[in-house]
Amino acid sequence: MKLSSKARYGLKAMCYMAENYGKGVVSLPTMAESIGVSEKYLEQLISALRKAGLVEATRGANGGYFLERSPKDINVGEILRVLEDGLVIVDCIAGNCDNKCMCNTYNVWNKLYKAINNCLDEMSLDSLINQEV
Repeated sequence: MKLSSKARYGLKAMCYMAENYGKGVVSLPTMAESIGVSEKYLEQLISALRKAGLVEATRGANGGYFLERSPKDINVGEILRVLEDGLVIVDCIAGNCDNKCMCNTYNVWNKLYKAINNCLDEMSLDSLINQEV
């Protein structure tokens, strides 16, 4: 399983906002430069995270983005599921299966899917920025 650049840069952006949590808003240009991605691409990622209720924005000359909740209350699984279409590793996990998910391999994929999600759900943004993972 290989995660896309959406997941990698989206998680970096969330960590950046977590590091600045409680200090005010973070501007898109500053964040984009800090994590090494274009503003246009970052704006797409932030838009998805906003729709999921993880990030909020303020408009205007001093506008920018900030986390909707404390970094302790946002887990990595939430973020990656938004950016990676639910982290579905094979179609049958999402119910899109020709054999109605009754093939011999379904249990393997389901067990792997659950293990990945459980692991990611145990990691908060706070634990990432404090290198406690």
